[in-house]
Amino acid sequence: MAVKVGCCGFALAQARYYARFPVVEVQQTFYHPPELRTVERWRAQAPAAFEFTVKAWQLITHEPSSPTYRRLRQPIPIAARNRYGGFRLTAEVEAAWARTREVARALKARVILFQCPAAFTPTAEHRRRLRRFFEQMERDGFILVWEPRGNWTPEEIRALCRELDLVHGGDPFQLPPDPGRIQYFRLHGRTGYRYRFTDADLQELARICRREGTTYCLFNNLTMADDARRFQELLGA
Repeated sequence: MAVKVGCCGFALAQARYYARFPVVEVQQTFYHPPELRTVERWRAQAPAAFEFTVKAWQLITHEPSSPTYRRLRQPIPIAARNRYGGFRLTAEVEAAWARTREVARALKARVILFQCPAAFTPTAEHRRRLRRFFEQMERDGFILVWEPRGNWTPEEIRALCRELDLVHGGDPFQLPPDPGRIQYFRLHGRTGYRYRFTDADLQELARICRREGTTYCLFNNLTMADDARRFQELLGA
């Protein structure tokens, strides 16, 4: 059993974070990937065994109507808006995937997360795009994690993950994990971002993590650094 505990984003100053946790999920890559020299510096400053996972660029997963597009360095031309997001197989989405992989390679990451918006619902069109993207795009040996949101059923999520060789990324308190070689948990808080995990929550999480293989536990709530530290101490005990 290997449990890797960290946060979605640097919840502490980077030097302190590297000393405290073994893994971080990079968030900047979702909004607009940093320059290669920036991520190469992160990799050089981190301990050799430290692991980065990468959140795929929103141009792949989210429509240009998403408010997160406000953080792009360059706006999307209005005439091209129908060529971005939703796993469309366009030159623009292919370029965003190539850029995501480039940054992941610079960080020596092995895991890339695709977080979908709730608007990416289980329609026939969305299923078709999802299949085409993951069947046709170059994977470069990365482990690909899919976090659907909205009204996808647990059965459909698991079936698509098996079909497309994906790892389900989600909150184990919301949806029981699907056993596999890797589990990837994103802990958003039982009632939202301001939720602080209780001792009982963390004990339950520790029980869920008692399995063969590797489990990533990445906290993504307001008190993420403290909750991740408490969970580390519980596992150590």
